[in-house]
Amino acid sequence: MPLNIKPCHLRAARDYVGRYHRHSIPPVGGKFAVACYDGDRLCGVAICGRPVARYLDDGLTLEILRCCTDGTDNACSKLYGACCRIGFDMGYDRIITYTLASETGASLLAAGFTFDGIAGGQVWTGQRHRDYYVAPAERKHRWMKRRIGVTP
Repeated sequence: MPLNIKPCHLRAARDYVGRYHRHSIPPVGGKFAVACYDGDRLCGVAICGRPVARYLDDGLTLEILRCCTDGTDNACSKLYGACCRIGFDMGYDRIITYTLASETGASLLAAGFTFDGIAGGQVWTGQRHRDYYVAPAERKHRWMKRRIGVTP
């Protein structure tokens, strides 16, 4: 059965991430969320919003904050592709997201993303320091996809 993308309320997407994401807690905010269905069965969600990194928050960059699936084949790349189409239709010039350094990024490559560098991400520092679990203390890989025709 083909995978289908449908709109999803942010609260429902955060609840799904809270139950099923392997290593991250749900994001606090977001602009929109989409869900992936295999027939009538929900198999994943993605949540998009403003970039967490302040220096990337230029008004034209959208971050895929979470992508969470139950392991259904191609669900991640389907969600990433849908987020990009929606983001570009909304006027964003680039879409970014992050993976743990230990993850391959295969679904991002399948969705047309390119590796954009290594991000800090080992621990929270500064005034925004979190005293609760957010994500593993591991370097992150940043991935990016630009709107066609937009140069860096």
